[in-house]
Amino acid sequence: MIRFKSDFLEVFLAVFNKYKTIKGLSQKEVSEMVGVHESKLSRFLTFKTNNVDEQMVANIIATLDLPLREVIDGVDDESADSFISLVQFYKDQKMTEQRASQEEGPRSQVETKTRTQATINIAGKKQQMPFGETMVGQPKTELTLRDKLEALSPSHKAFMSDFLNLNGNDRDLMVNLGNILLNVFKQRDVKF
Repeated sequence: MIRFKSDFLEVFLAVFNKYKTIKGLSQKEVSEMVGVHESKLSRFLTFKTNNVDEQMVANIIATLDLPLREVIDGVDDESADSFISLVQFYKDQKMTEQRASQEEGPRSQVETKTRTQATINIAGKKQQMPFGETMVGQPKTELTLRDKLEALSPSHKAFMSDFLNLNGNDRDLMVNLGNILLNVFKQRDVKF
């Protein structure tokens, strides 16, 4: 979890309002751009929330292309790298969305036998991992890694970012804990 200094919200909101005015955006337009319901954004901007929503802050900074240097001093020093990574994650997501909207034509309806392979490094061991699956509503198209990543929710993406920032042993621990939980759920016949 990213820790913020006590005056972070005031500083962030001042920067947000400055650039929102410069860009001539309404709060409704910002909420649509960020992908957050207008009432949730309004509660956040009027201090009617108990804590800083790091996902929303990072999303707003990335979407409005706010200068990170103007708000980074309000982030605890130990959390600065994580916060910068989260903002970069949202910027990358926005770039991917822009590229996808600029691509022409629908997805190919021709079934392909090619599966993508990724080389992953787990605890110092390199392994090949195949991926690609049929997309719902388009049975003859394989889902690429990019498609899978784009389909993740912001909280999933933030978890993934935090997971990737762990060292190898900590990643192994998280994977082992996840496997234990899945096995418990399977034994209790819990459906997801």
